[in-house]
Amino acid sequence: MNLRDLPSVDELARVFDDPLAVDAARAVLDRAREEIRTGADPGDLATRVRAEIAAARAPALRRVVNATGVIAHTNLGRAPLAAEALDRVQAAAGSYSNLEFDLARGARGSRQDHVAPILRRLTGAEAALVVNNNAAAVLLALAALAEGREVLVSRGELIEIGDGFRIPDVLARSGAHLREVGTTNRTRAADYDHAVGPNTALLLRVHQSNFRVVGFTEHPTVGELADVARKHGLPLVDDQGSGALVAFADEPTARESLAAGADLVCFSGDKLLGGPQAGIIVGRAELVERLRRHPLQRALRADKLTLAALEATLALYLDAPERIPVVRMAREDAAVVRERAERLASLVGGDVEETVARAGGGALPLAELPSFACAVEEPLAEKLRAADPAVVAVVRDGRTLLDCRTIADGEVETVAAAVHACR
Repeated sequence: MNLRDLPSVDELARVFDDPLAVDAARAVLDRAREEIRTGADPGDLATRVRAEIAAARAPALRRVVNATGVIAHTNLGRAPLAAEALDRVQAAAGSYSNLEFDLARGARGSRQDHVAPILRRLTGAEAALVVNNNAAAVLLALAALAEGREVLVSRGELIEIGDGFRIPDVLARSGAHLREVGTTNRTRAADYDHAVGPNTALLLRVHQSNFRVVGFTEHPTVGELADVARKHGLPLVDDQGSGALVAFADEPTARESLAAGADLVCFSGDKLLGGPQAGIIVGRAELVERLRRHPLQRALRADKLTLAALEATLALYLDAPERIPVVRMAREDAAVVRERAERLASLVGGDVEETVARAGGGALPLAELPSFACAVEEPLAEKLRAADPAVVAVVRDGRTLLDCRTIADGEVETVAAAVHACR
């Protein structure tokens, strides 16, 4: 075939009764011209247009099986939701809801009323507020409580986490002014005490999230900072990052922080908590109300689907936290993970290898969870990513490792079928 043999865009698109056919035909013909110029045969153009249309109509956001061993994997959507949360989302999405309507009074209500009571129960807080992520929670707290004034932060807590999120930048966008105290590795409560001045608005404690400074280090406890804050009549805001409602190694919980004297605690809903993307703020009622009334709150508020999933997830913490996938994966006995790896290995002819899983989501960077993986051929890793559903694994030492701590029981056969299809 030469360039003169190529049909026009209209001729090629006319074969298909599809509004995307013209763009698909144009793309196919552009590539065909390049191939002909290099001496290649572009093949059946109609088949290529059909494939182009199918690719354009395929969902860009789709299901992935997480075989990496990283539980709250940021790149893979972090926490998978519990079945109860999915049911609640479907109910809220498929019909009207009482999002901002008080059914008892027949009058306007608040979307915060659906999650605030259970958050108070779980954390011991006086009040609670939910926004769309933890960065928004911190931004709102600083804007509402410290705009135009100083915020005291340890130099060792001026962190950057995923996608360039930096605490100093958030402070600047909130209108607050950063006042660094202490040093990178050693900060004491006295450093905050000495730095307080007439323009100080609050003390901010920031969880170090995805890194740790080890060795010659010192950091004040929440209780010690709370004493300094009370001495000067200032609020203490504790940004816990990932956050947790149950014990995970040395990860602090919101209840512990509030009990130690923090006035506000901010944390994520989609990491160790195991719910949807959300930023949760709990603490003193007067401070939470100031955040709720701030103009920025409306721009940062969570939508009805987030609130539905979060309410259902929080309800599980009262009765059955093990039904939350993140909690189950983090706490599951290694022997159970090994049994799952052995079952997968028997289905695909792989080998069982001992490995280490991680919490992910910027939480517990030093924690190693004993795990087991099914090891298969290295070239399968790329092919598995193109499967449907895609399977994302880890390549190490010339093998593709399918870590079974993050593969659910119900996904073993799915992964096995994908491995066989890719061979």
